[in-house]
Amino acid sequence: MTESLLVFGAALLLAWPLGRYLAAVMRGAPMRGDRLFGPLERLLFRAMGIDAMRGMRWRGYALAFLLSNLVLGVCVWLLFMAQGVLPLNPDGVPGMRWDLALHTMVSFLTNTNQQHYSGQAQLSYLSQMVGIVGLQVVTPMMGLALVVATLRGLFGGRDAVTRNEGEPRDLGNFWVDVTRASVRVLLPLCLLWSVLLTSQGVPATLEGARVVTPVDQSAGMAEQVIPVGPVAPMVAVKQLGTNGGGWYGPNSSVPLENPTPFSNALELLAIVLLPMAVVFMVGPFTGRRKLGWLVFGCMVLMSALSTGASLWSESASSSAAPAALMEGKEVRFGVETSALWSTLTTQTSNGSVNAMHDSLAPLTGGVSIVNMLVNAIWGGVGCGLQQFLVYLLLSVFLAGLMTGRTPEVFGRKLEAPEVRLLALLVVLQPVVVLGLTAITLLQPQLAGTSNPGFHGIGQVFYEYVSAFANNGSGFEGLGDATPWWNLSATLALILGRYPALIVPLAIAGMLAKKRVAPEGAGTLPIETPTFALTVVAIVMILTVLQFMPALVLGPIADHLSIAASGGQP
Repeated sequence: MTESLLVFGAALLLAWPLGRYLAAVMRGAPMRGDRLFGPLERLLFRAMGIDAMRGMRWRGYALAFLLSNLVLGVCVWLLFMAQGVLPLNPDGVPGMRWDLALHTMVSFLTNTNQQHYSGQAQLSYLSQMVGIVGLQVVTPMMGLALVVATLRGLFGGRDAVTRNEGEPRDLGNFWVDVTRASVRVLLPLCLLWSVLLTSQGVPATLEGARVVTPVDQSAGMAEQVIPVGPVAPMVAVKQLGTNGGGWYGPNSSVPLENPTPFSNALELLAIVLLPMAVVFMVGPFTGRRKLGWLVFGCMVLMSALSTGASLWSESASSSAAPAALMEGKEVRFGVETSALWSTLTTQTSNGSVNAMHDSLAPLTGGVSIVNMLVNAIWGGVGCGLQQFLVYLLLSVFLAGLMTGRTPEVFGRKLEAPEVRLLALLVVLQPVVVLGLTAITLLQPQLAGTSNPGFHGIGQVFYEYVSAFANNGSGFEGLGDATPWWNLSATLALILGRYPALIVPLAIAGMLAKKRVAPEGAGTLPIETPTFALTVVAIVMILTVLQFMPALVLGPIADHLSIAASGGQP
């Protein structure tokens, strides 16, 4: 519990000023760093042929986002398949099979980093540094850009004064937003974290694998090949960008990715730092401080409930069966740190691990699944706040119906077109996740589960929830490196990423054209503690209750079966 409080305290202390800085960056306000970053940004704008003063409507903004993803995706897909004949491949790694390359590309393009390959063994240094790390830098900043554009649509863009009523609103420039966020926020943080992690012993080299003689040669192993490489920069961006994909297959449970208690604390802090900063950005960016505190209050309440449940579940289960439940955990981290990491990595869309989630206590795994179903406790960089805005708009609509008031948000009415789009997002998650889970479980030869019982159901359900939530963690007893898993998970990745980002942007663009009505006695107050509890209740109804049958058949039944067997899994 002490470590949990220290991590949360440090994250809050750092996220508060970082959020204010982030708001200034995304507003394009004059800053002291302009002398340093300004020339670099102007050089990048000229190289890309961008007019930084040209704004975009919501359709243009969404189109730029989709086209950039398409071009990046095709280039990285080809890179993965051709890596065997390209440079920076000292270990002679061959090209990826097309379906595995497709899944890997889409996974990192969607800021998910779900890995159906075994880390360093199947990627060259060029693929890691250009394909993987390149996407890990730009994709979280794209999510941030989309939520910033959505906030501009709801609260005013650069043309809010001169625009006539009913005209589309300028939501900023996609290329400028992504560039400024990358250059002024993420890359400097990554440089700092890379240096700190390197100081703890995380490799940062372009040399090939090291061949060493084991201390204990009783197993007949005369030598061991230890892959290295530019690990520290990838670990830094994987955590700060809520990416999660590791250089090594076992991720941050490997000592070379996470060697010391200090590196473990650094990585835990990095997981929640930027998602928290985005929440603290809301108040100064929109000029509505109470809204910022509403978002923060809802998220911190859900985070506290989730963290407490994970710590209790894992500690209680470990006390009942200490030897069995240390399986899959690093002894140097122990139970509490493993449980804390599992909840923080799924409260955000990070997905990195320092213990194998497949070996967590069933209820701890269930909490991780619920975190991903919510996907807005802190969420990913930008994506979490975007999903929270969906819950906020739904809560306004439902609360308005229950109180007999016209659903209205920020002075604009929520009408049928907006509600239809919100309903699409509500229905899409269960259709995709439960539909793919059912199809896979109906065909045991497709599933590849390592457990035929309730845990096997949980393995399949977790994988699709993780893909749709753009999280990337998994119950790694699952044999997921097959064409079925690669293609079906790719579908879940795409449907979980793009509608969740673009639909709220479209709704903001539609609301921005409506007349702003002054608040009166009939206006539903939303920046209040009562409405915050309403939002949390709506979130629980749309996630926990909607997916309760799947949770009962998976982690809950798994827990009860272990309890019935006397605590032996």
